[in-house]
Amino acid sequence: METLRKAPKLITGVVSSTAMQKTAKLEIIYMEQHPLYKKHMKRKKTLLFHDENEVCVVGETVNIVECRPLSKSKHYRFVSKVENAS
Repeated sequence: METLRKAPKLITGVVSSTAMQKTAKLEIIYMEQHPLYKKHMKRKKTLLFHDENEVCVVGETVNIVECRPLSKSKHYRFVSKVENAS
Protein backbone atom coordinates (compact mmCIF):
# COMPACT_ATOMS: atom_id res chain seq x y z
CA MET A 1 0.00 0.00 0.00
CA GLU A 2 1.33 3.41 -0.96
CA THR A 3 1.30 6.33 1.42
CA LEU A 4 0.39 9.65 -0.13
CA ARG A 5 2.40 12.73 0.82
CA LYS A 6 0.75 16.07 1.41
CA ALA A 7 1.99 19.04 -0.57
CA PRO A 8 4.20 21.16 1.73
CA LYS A 9 2.74 24.47 2.91
CA LEU A 10 4.22 27.61 1.36
CA ILE A 11 4.27 30.54 3.80
CA THR A 12 5.09 34.19 3.11
CA GLY A 13 6.23 36.60 5.82
CA VAL A 14 8.77 39.21 6.91
CA VAL A 15 12.17 38.30 8.36
CA SER A 16 12.41 39.70 11.89
CA SER A 17 15.75 38.30 13.11
CA THR A 18 18.90 36.72 11.69
CA ALA A 19 21.00 36.60 14.88
CA MET A 20 21.44 32.81 14.80
CA GLN A 21 23.71 30.79 12.50
CA LYS A 22 21.84 29.31 9.49
CA THR A 23 18.53 30.14 11.19
CA ALA A 24 16.21 33.12 10.81
CA LYS A 25 12.93 34.17 12.38
CA LEU A 26 9.87 34.90 10.22
CA GLU A 27 6.98 37.04 11.43
CA ILE A 28 3.51 36.52 9.96
CA ILE A 29 1.03 39.32 10.67
CA TYR A 30 -2.68 38.71 10.15
CA MET A 31 -6.04 40.18 11.18
CA GLU A 32 -8.50 38.24 13.32
CA GLN A 33 -12.01 39.07 14.44
CA HIS A 34 -13.01 38.71 18.10
CA PRO A 35 -15.78 36.07 18.34
CA LEU A 36 -18.03 38.05 20.70
CA TYR A 37 -17.19 41.74 20.22
CA LYS A 38 -16.44 41.56 16.45
CA LYS A 39 -13.46 43.89 16.77
CA HIS A 40 -10.62 43.24 14.32
CA MET A 41 -7.33 42.55 16.08
CA LYS A 42 -3.84 42.38 14.65
CA ARG A 43 -2.13 39.10 15.51
CA LYS A 44 1.33 37.80 14.73
CA LYS A 45 2.99 34.42 14.64
CA THR A 46 6.73 33.76 14.59
CA LEU A 47 8.41 30.76 12.96
CA LEU A 48 12.04 29.69 12.81
CA PHE A 49 13.35 28.54 9.44
CA HIS A 50 16.57 27.13 8.01
CA ASP A 51 18.63 29.57 5.90
CA GLU A 52 21.58 27.47 4.67
CA ASN A 53 23.51 30.25 2.87
CA GLU A 54 22.43 33.05 5.26
CA VAL A 55 21.07 35.23 2.45
CA CYS A 56 18.08 36.67 4.34
CA VAL A 57 18.20 40.20 5.75
CA VAL A 58 15.91 41.68 8.41
CA GLY A 59 12.90 43.37 6.79
CA GLU A 60 12.80 41.24 3.63
CA THR A 61 9.66 39.41 2.55
CA VAL A 62 10.45 35.74 1.89
CA ASN A 63 8.77 32.42 1.10
CA ILE A 64 9.41 29.39 3.29
CA VAL A 65 8.18 25.83 2.91
CA GLU A 66 7.34 23.12 5.42
CA CYS A 67 9.91 20.32 5.81
CA ARG A 68 10.95 17.59 8.24
CA PRO A 69 11.91 18.76 11.76
CA LEU A 70 15.47 20.11 11.66
CA SER A 71 15.59 20.88 15.39
CA LYS A 72 13.24 21.29 18.34
CA SER A 73 11.59 24.42 16.92
CA LYS A 74 12.76 24.57 13.28
CA HIS A 75 10.37 22.91 10.78
CA TYR A 76 10.64 25.19 7.73
CA ARG A 77 13.30 25.99 5.12
CA PHE A 78 13.99 29.05 2.96
CA VAL A 79 12.73 28.95 -0.65
CA SER A 80 12.94 32.41 -2.23
CA LYS A 81 12.88 36.16 -1.71
CA VAL A 82 9.69 38.00 -2.63
CA GLU A 83 10.75 41.58 -1.86
CA ASN A 84 14.05 43.12 -0.74
CA ALA A 85 14.36 45.16 2.45
CA SER A 86 13.92 48.91 1.99
